[in-house]
Amino acid sequence: MRSPFAEQDDTPGMIFRDVILLALAGFVAIVLMVLPHLNPPTKSEDSVSPGNVSVEVRWPDSDSSDVDLWVQAPGDRPVGYSAPNGRVFNLLRDDLGTDPDLGNLNMETSFSRGAPDGEYTINLHLYRGAGPIQVQVAVKVRSVLGGYETRLYSEEVRLEHQGQELTVVRFALKDGRLDGPMHDNPKALRSAS
Repeated sequence: MRSPFAEQDDTPGMIFRDVILLALAGFVAIVLMVLPHLNPPTKSEDSVSPGNVSVEVRWPDSDSSDVDLWVQAPGDRPVGYSAPNGRVFNLLRDDLGTDPDLGNLNMETSFSRGAPDGEYTINLHLYRGAGPIQVQVAVKVRSVLGGYETRLYSEEVRLEHQGQELTVVRFALKDGRLDGPMHDNPKALRSAS
């Protein structure tokens, strides 16, 4: 007679347990490998800006020139390096060129809170540096209702000499849409601030 305390041979149960654990480990490994690919991050050149009206200027990254962006919204004061905040626009950063900059990107951006009806003015000022210098300017308007973004203006302009202030574009908005033609009739913003 066999004692109830004697060791029993449980080889089939151990094999089953080992197979189940191996299958579970394989499933976990597959999930961990697939997980980063389920929702890959997207990088888009035309990402939606945080403001309703955004103005972006860029000049050659290797250039030590200091180009200043000046913007004015309807009924507001001019916004630029010496007055970075208005009721409508904010200057995100005053880029001084490559000399005091740790990065190589020469760029200034201004964003608005809302898009009041009326005329907008976008100016550039070559604060420091020898001209001529080519500057890329882009103006985008985001719809308040739909959230979609429309590029109103995208051009490359030329600043000829230090101290030059150039009106790049003037345009009017009504209900967040372009109202009438764009023009570049000069309007001083830097000296008006």
